[in-house]
Amino acid sequence: MLGKTGESTFREIEQGGDVTQAFGPRPAKTGQWSESALRVLKERYLMRDATGVKETPEEMCWRVAVAIAKAEGQWGRSEAEALQVAESFYDVMVEGKFLPNSPTMMNAGKENGMQYSACFVLPVEDSMEGIFEAVKRAAIIHQSGGGTGFAFSRLRPKDTLVKSTGGKASGPISFLRVFNAATEAVKQGGARRGANMGILKVDHPDILEFIDCKLDGGITNFNISVAATKTFMDALEKDETYELVDPHTKFVTGHLRAGEVFQRIVQAAWRTGDPGMIFIDRINASPSNPIPQDEVIEATNPCGEQPLGPNDACNLGSVNLARFYLPSIPVDSGVTERIDWVGLEQVVQTAVRFLDDVIDVNPYPLQDITEEVHKNRRIGLGVMGWADLLLELGLPYDSDEAVTLGEEIMGFIRRIGHDASAKLAEARGPFPRWSRSIYKGKKPLRNSTVTTIAPTGTISIIVGCSSGIEPIFAVAFSHIVGDRHLTFVNPIFEEIAKRRGFYSEELMRRVAERGTVRGLEGVPEDVQRVFVTAHEIAPAWHVKMQAAFQKQTDNGVSKTINLPNSATPEDIAKAYMTAYELGCLGITVFRDGCKDTQVLHLGTGAKPALSPAEEPALSAAEVVAQQEAPQAIPIVMKTGLEAALKVKPRPRTMKGVTYRAETPLGTAFVTVNQNGEGEPFEVFASVGKAGSDTSAVSEAIGRLLSMILRLPSSMSPRERVEQIVSQLSGIGGRRPMGFGKDRVRSLPDAIAQVLAEHIGLTEPGVQEMQAARGKTTEKAGDMCPDCGSATLVYEEGCQKCYSCGFSEC
Repeated sequence: MLGKTGESTFREIEQGGDVTQAFGPRPAKTGQWSESALRVLKERYLMRDATGVKETPEEMCWRVAVAIAKAEGQWGRSEAEALQVAESFYDVMVEGKFLPNSPTMMNAGKENGMQYSACFVLPVEDSMEGIFEAVKRAAIIHQSGGGTGFAFSRLRPKDTLVKSTGGKASGPISFLRVFNAATEAVKQGGARRGANMGILKVDHPDILEFIDCKLDGGITNFNISVAATKTFMDALEKDETYELVDPHTKFVTGHLRAGEVFQRIVQAAWRTGDPGMIFIDRINASPSNPIPQDEVIEATNPCGEQPLGPNDACNLGSVNLARFYLPSIPVDSGVTERIDWVGLEQVVQTAVRFLDDVIDVNPYPLQDITEEVHKNRRIGLGVMGWADLLLELGLPYDSDEAVTLGEEIMGFIRRIGHDASAKLAEARGPFPRWSRSIYKGKKPLRNSTVTTIAPTGTISIIVGCSSGIEPIFAVAFSHIVGDRHLTFVNPIFEEIAKRRGFYSEELMRRVAERGTVRGLEGVPEDVQRVFVTAHEIAPAWHVKMQAAFQKQTDNGVSKTINLPNSATPEDIAKAYMTAYELGCLGITVFRDGCKDTQVLHLGTGAKPALSPAEEPALSAAEVVAQQEAPQAIPIVMKTGLEAALKVKPRPRTMKGVTYRAETPLGTAFVTVNQNGEGEPFEVFASVGKAGSDTSAVSEAIGRLLSMILRLPSSMSPRERVEQIVSQLSGIGGRRPMGFGKDRVRSLPDAIAQVLAEHIGLTEPGVQEMQAARGKTTEKAGDMCPDCGSATLVYEEGCQKCYSCGFSEC
């Protein structure tokens, strides 16, 4: 994945001047950077001035290494010794063996006043002053590149009396919306928008409103999670009720049946991907809270893997496990013999020192945070490239061997990491709260926590490896750079294909078209088994892998439990319960397509009776139907002569069919409703998140088409649909997808294809026929809003583009 294109991209920059003079001479070692890595670096990480980028990737690594190694001077190191440490930091970064979290690389050494940490938790006190102080502090953190977590559990319930004013409390969900709006207005350091986690305890009286708060699509800058207590989980197991407690008065305000609340959580997660669950009592009883005498953890960072006390932060970094595969060892040797444990130990030791040094040079944005961080000195060393290592070793992700190896490798990293922290404590002293921590009486540690499996987002693109402990999302994918359509095939798959003799250009094209190799003729079965992708892995194996790494991790594990669009609420419930049973600290599920606006028609049949918790979200047709009056609507048309035309009234109920269609803008749901004679009467199109520009465009197209079908005309409804198909078919955008009969040029073209199929002008598309035969073509990802490539995937609790590095977190 490393090519000449990237080298030439920065040749001009190198000739333009050495911006590293202020940091001393850069070591001679150079890195290898893919085209995607260079694009990400240039857009988000490298230093700029008025003329453009003024730094190479190597210069960035040196800038960061020297800035962090300046901390060594505080511990009696000479300048020469500090530079030697800087060189060790530089080596692991430029070799792609370790990278810190993005804010460190974006800000360290730039003297821009921006801080270096990714994860913060801020308290939200039960007062107007406390609430808006948290809003202000969050804005400051977002501006400097960090993400924030909040527990809204201290806020009094909605409609309770506020004695000081005589009014009624707005409740935590109303203030969650305030925080969401504030985040929308703040751009993180010019590089990314703020990410948040909102958490509410399951025994808060407003818990049901919280569970459903993302169903309307209005909260876009928050992940949300329910903090499930042991009391709740016990009640769930026994099918009992549990108490709701007003956090302000501490009085019991009511009871809910745990099973019904759990089903409400499951239904909301099935529709939107939220809420997740964190097992809050388990977190506080684990190494994630190393100082239980001094604080109770209420919240986590945005992606859920980093529990933190109020005003605390954590410096994160990740080791690239793919770099520790030993290709020279024979394949028939044992799995562990083909891993470079010595090299891994050295990198872990260097990484722990790096992350501890960050604490001492980090310009934290608020004094309260500075003080809290220095008392605890949390660091979070994690991993990336796990899926790549498994591919090299020939182990399927969904296998007992892979799960066992994951626990072994993370156990090794944790042990070496703690040893390195203990050595730092000998030279620099333990973290100040050590004597009051769970480690008192044991060997002192420099850091209250050492390991975290954090999202690797763009840093995995920079080093060219798979994200975190996630499986690969595709074996191959295509994306667009300017006018070029580029195909990227997993280099490990390509190498195996060539070595074993089944490589061909045609096969690579078919792999890129499908994204996966399962069931692909020409690929050996054992290779198909190893190169399994995220949506081909059963949810239970996702959870097992998360649990394996959690057993050996101080803090939490960022892992998305991916489910196909066809997954049921029962599948989600099983994943949540399995996570709890296996010892996870929390869980996030993502059903493919659940972030799209849901259009849930049941074909031409009548709806079955559903309980309130099971009632699906209204379809676009139903929403519009509720908004429209039953009488005719006068529409004025200007066609040279003005004529007032009346639209046919819409019946209160209609039957219809909803089609799922893949488009360059993402998955579209197109609903065609029919009148009493079985003729097309209205069309509704939905694609993209509610509130997005894409969603607005698709809704507008549907409304206009419905208007055409309901206006008086000498043409029959079928004839009008034929005219619509004629007008929309073939409209091209700059991001067509698919081939031959299955080619979709744009959203209008996709709608035309659906309408043509609906009235019998064409046969079902290739995707539909394959599905009927039990075959499916996996889509690599949704369309990225930045680069337009269909490589936007949901991993590690966040949307991420594999082509350009765009991230919502």
